[in-house]
Amino acid sequence: MSNILEKITEQTAEDLAKRKRELSFADFNSFEGFEKDRVSFKKALNGNEAVSIIAEVKKASPSKGIIRPDFDPVDIALRYEEGGASAISVLTDEPFFKGDLQYLEAISKRVQLPLLRKDFIIDPYQIKEARAFGADAVLIIVAITEGKQLEELIHASNEFGLDALVECYDQDDLDRLDFDLVNILGVNNRDLKNFEVDVHRGISILKQAPEGTVLVSESGLSSGKDLALLQKEGIHSALIGEYFMRQKDPGHAVKKLIEQTEEEFEKQYS
Repeated sequence: MSNILEKITEQTAEDLAKRKRELSFADFNSFEGFEKDRVSFKKALNGNEAVSIIAEVKKASPSKGIIRPDFDPVDIALRYEEGGASAISVLTDEPFFKGDLQYLEAISKRVQLPLLRKDFIIDPYQIKEARAFGADAVLIIVAITEGKQLEELIHASNEFGLDALVECYDQDDLDRLDFDLVNILGVNNRDLKNFEVDVHRGISILKQAPEGTVLVSESGLSSGKDLALLQKEGIHSALIGEYFMRQKDPGHAVKKLIEQTEEEFEKQYS
């Protein structure tokens, strides 16, 4: 695990201990979001011939700092929906990404698309918490789990009716997976050792998954050429955050990227 992931995970554990003292596991049962009908994240990603877009609501990152100063999470999510995104990812980590569970809750009341809670999930408490705040799916990062922890988190997501996007960074992560449990696989194209992005490396790892697995390419994607390549290689979905967050109108950027992908695919591969 890279130093930054270790640092974030340690901070997550500290913050989680505080939240557990404020709200018990049982308290989430009374939340309005806990009872809402879930929208299938998996079906949303797998319902198109073209690459589905998971558009991310993201204010900042540890490496880039503040990405979008004029940050209105609900407005951004509504624009994404209008622009043609298939699902929305919401950063809820506060210390490193300036996220908030309140963003997830507010968005869940306004949009019809499935919502992914993107955070550093290390405890089943966070999965029940995600449901209570309106999520339809959670991100589970293989690199920050050890022993039976990964299996425990996937089982918890099933128990609470949420899809799990299981994210790998490298071949070692992939080799740990039990594909009887994993049905949505994400691969981060960013190398944690040198932070270089290589979409081809990500594709090569994704394509090792068994047939029937929904495949998601993550990080460093910003062009119709990128997504046309994913479509050619049979990758179902792309998670894109920073590129959209830097555009004046994120929703229009989604619409434009979908159009560019169609043009590029027609030009390059038809």
